[in-house]
Amino acid sequence: MKWYSLTEYKPGYFTTLAAGEKVWRHYADQILVEFPSPKTDGKWKLTPHGWVGFLPLSKEEGIQLRPKVPLANLFQMLEYAYQLKSFHFLDGSVQSETVRQLFERLAVHLATLVSTRTRKGLYRKYMDQIDEGPFLRGKMDVQHRIRNAWNVNIRSEYQEHEADIEDNRILLWTLYKIMQSGICREPSLLVVRRAYRGLKDAASLTPISASACTGRIYNRLNQDYKPMHALCRFFLENIGAHHTRGDRTMIPFIVNMAQLFESFVAEWLKVHLPGNYELKTQENVKLGQGEAVRFAIDLVIYDRELDRVKCVVDTKYKNTGTPESADVSQIVIYALMKDCKEAVLLYPTEDVDPLDEYIGDIRVRRLGFDLSGNLEESGKRFLNTLLAGG
Repeated sequence: MKWYSLTEYKPGYFTTLAAGEKVWRHYADQILVEFPSPKTDGKWKLTPHGWVGFLPLSKEEGIQLRPKVPLANLFQMLEYAYQLKSFHFLDGSVQSETVRQLFERLAVHLATLVSTRTRKGLYRKYMDQIDEGPFLRGKMDVQHRIRNAWNVNIRSEYQEHEADIEDNRILLWTLYKIMQSGICREPSLLVVRRAYRGLKDAASLTPISASACTGRIYNRLNQDYKPMHALCRFFLENIGAHHTRGDRTMIPFIVNMAQLFESFVAEWLKVHLPGNYELKTQENVKLGQGEAVRFAIDLVIYDRELDRVKCVVDTKYKNTGTPESADVSQIVIYALMKDCKEAVLLYPTEDVDPLDEYIGDIRVRRLGFDLSGNLEESGKRFLNTLLAGG
């Protein structure tokens, strides 16, 4: 299979691209396509937007979307965004040479964890069951017996120790989607298949959304499911809709870098903000008659000691460092609605046009969290500037 490589926001020119029209039809949100013309010197011109991953186009062709940030930094962003940093089973994945290899290693890590847990015994819960037959199992349903005295069968209520629960269904569905996606090649695919086979007789194959992987409660019996569900969330969020060509189903696996940047910054701040500050993400605000107009603010930082909003932050993963007027207007509205005096537009680079102006009594700044170098050092510079107000 031939893979065409593209880097975020950088145009690529191709003389031959049999599936070029397919890219234009199905992936216009991810890639700007210009057909061969005198303007493009008779070549296909493809310019990817802020997406990273791979797009299988046919049995013969596919496109790999590379990040503009170093692969090691992409890995570190994923660690923070999906709360994987404390799980050392990912050590070594950063050595991957390509995005696809990185995703493949993560899939193998998940499959290995699932196989290990399957060998130890899957987490189970006592589930209420109802059975009707000639013999009593557990407790008799007395009310049913009174209403159906003529029935020779007895309705029983009992509990059974079941492995077919959502904790395990999440794992099974994710492994199934990974096998479909083409993320893994041999021999990695064998590891995923082995984990799937070990689990499929214990849990039902049921479609599961990525949201089911969050907000879960763990105890000493299923604590090791937490990193597995974190990885499941990563795969389920980023395995895209499939397109069928003949008898082959092709599923893209692409990461929205704008969403990843926002999630990364949020999780980084949760770890590094001083104790007197609190971060809230995607905070909803409403205005207008019947609250018809609604906004979701990316990041809101509260000062606990003063009991007020310190600042609002809007992340902008764009290929330009020049703030647009619409972005400035939006962040000012956010600040007004939260009754705060500090509004920040945050970009993934420090190499941008400066902005530090007052609109009324609201200070609007453009700051950077540079993704091209050491992320921890970049984050500290950003945080110091943010909180110092200068």
